[in-house]
Amino acid sequence: MKSIKTVFLALALGAIFTACSGDKKKGIDYNQFKTEVQLTPDQVKSFDEITKKYQDLQEQNFEAAKAQGGNMDRVALGIKNEELRAQQSLEMAKVLDAPQMEKFNKFVDENSRKRPRYDNALLERIKTEGQLSEDEFKVVNAANDAFEKAFNDAHDVYHGNNDLAKEYWEKFDAQRKAAIQKALTPEHYAKFEEIVKDIQFKGRK
Repeated sequence: MKSIKTVFLALALGAIFTACSGDKKKGIDYNQFKTEVQLTPDQVKSFDEITKKYQDLQEQNFEAAKAQGGNMDRVALGIKNEELRAQQSLEMAKVLDAPQMEKFNKFVDENSRKRPRYDNALLERIKTEGQLSEDEFKVVNAANDAFEKAFNDAHDVYHGNNDLAKEYWEKFDAQRKAAIQKALTPEHYAKFEEIVKDIQFKGRK
C-alpha cells in the first residue's frame, strides 16, 4: 500500500507550476448549432437567453478560479462546468423538442472541454465488468483522481502545445495504470486493460 501512496504522491507533485497569463477561456459556438437545426423565432429567443446565461456563469467560474493565481483548482472548475452543462440541458429541454434535444446534447458533448479522466460511466464498467472488490475500486478511483489532478496541475506547462500535452497525458496515464496494476489481481487488471484500451489523449481542436 505504501508503494501505491508513493505513486499518488509522485502524480500529485510531478507537475511544474508556471504562470500562464494568456489562458483565454473559449466557450462553445452555439451559433454553429443554430445553423444545423431548424428553430422557430421563439425557440431562437429562448435558446439565446439560456446559452448566454450559462456561458456567463461559466466565465464567472473561470475568472474566480483564475483569481486564485498559482493555486487555480482546475479539477474543481471542471466539476462546476459539468454541473452547469447538466443544468443547461434541463432548461433547454423545455425549449427544444426531443430530436432537437438529442442533437443539442450531442453538439455540446462534442464541443465542450472534458475532464481528463475516466468518466463515471467508464468507472462503473470497470467496477462491474471487472468484478472489482470495494478495496480494488477505491484504488482505481484514487489513481484516477490523482491522474486528473496531475494533468491539470501541469496545464500551464503544456498550454497551447498539443504534442507536449500528449507527453504529459501519457506519462501520467502510465503512472495511473501502474498504481492500479499493483492493487488488482492479474485477472482483474487484464479486464481493466481491455475496458480502457481505447482511452487515449484527445488534443484541443
